[in-house]
Amino acid sequence: MISPIEVEVNGDLERAFKNLKKKMAFEGVFKELKRRRHYEKPSAQKKRKQEEAERRRVKKIRRMMVHTSVKKVNGVRPYSRGPQSTQEDGRSIPMAAQMKSEE
Repeated sequence: MISPIEVEVNGDLERAFKNLKKKMAFEGVFKELKRRRHYEKPSAQKKRKQEEAERRRVKKIRRMMVHTSVKKVNGVRPYSRGPQSTQEDGRSIPMAAQMKSEE
């Protein structure tokens, strides 16, 4: 059972009707009416619900990715091969040369 949707009318009927339509759209009443106009087979209903769930899941993951920031830990860039050694002029030393100098 859908709860009743109430709108205040303060003299302007057009404005109240516009607010009612906004609330109904937000509640999903129009989507439900459109969906119930024709019979939907159980297989189509199951597929639609799975697609909606997938859409919500992807949206949630996308929101989480935006809010999660990648931070440097101890001056090391994330996803790098570790701290990079540099020469005096600021150029990085290749890994092979680093390994030879350590031996």
